[in-house]
Amino acid sequence: MTRVIGIVSGKGGVGKTTLVANIGAALASEYKTNVTIVDCNISTSHLGLYLGMYYSPVTLNKVLTGEASIENSVYEHFTGMKIIPASLSLKDLSGVDVFGIKNAIKGLHGKTDLIILDAAPGLGREALAAIRASDEVIFVTTPFVPAIMDIVKMKRLVEEMNVKINGIVLNMVKREKYEVTKDDVEKLAEIPVISVIPDDKSVPKSLSAKAPTVVLYPNSPASREFKSLAAMLIGEYYEAKNPFTKFVEKFKFW
Repeated sequence: MTRVIGIVSGKGGVGKTTLVANIGAALASEYKTNVTIVDCNISTSHLGLYLGMYYSPVTLNKVLTGEASIENSVYEHFTGMKIIPASLSLKDLSGVDVFGIKNAIKGLHGKTDLIILDAAPGLGREALAAIRASDEVIFVTTPFVPAIMDIVKMKRLVEEMNVKINGIVLNMVKREKYEVTKDDVEKLAEIPVISVIPDDKSVPKSLSAKAPTVVLYPNSPASREFKSLAAMLIGEYYEAKNPFTKFVEKFKFW
């Protein structure tokens, strides 16, 4: 049975799209999961850009205007994950019914194990459409009160929509005294924190290279957390290997 997970946030700039790209890449390359990631941020799409997709002839926009089928909008990444990008062109916003996302992705049910939706930030129509299309959601936030309070607002809305809340991903954590701690985030939001991703230079470096961090820097602190979260989503256990151990294993049969 295909699961649909919405990755949502109360504000932009918290690393939601980066999380989607890396979870998708980790699921496909590390765990051989048939996973499809979808850019539901129609008006300000970024997911394709993060992965070096500057032009895609068929996008989610065309699916939502009835010009194309959902199957024709799917592209395969070198990691094995599949991607449905949104258009980068302003003219492709015309006639798009964002609330058609739920119905559109039904065409993928049974053809992929997991669909991960990169929702628009905030509480606008695009964000609501992605939440409505999800079976379960994960909130992404940074360790600061304004971003966390946005999650508190979103939680109430998601609960009213009867969508399951999996937890919070606390992103870009530096472990400074001025940051809100994991325990305090859980108290404020009354939602468990399921992953704490450190602020890691490998993330912007891989963004610049247009490739997932889990591929370019597989042993970086952020990559280990991305892989651990991906494993948790499918009921697997992730055990990070020491780079030296991997080196020894490579040569142990020589």
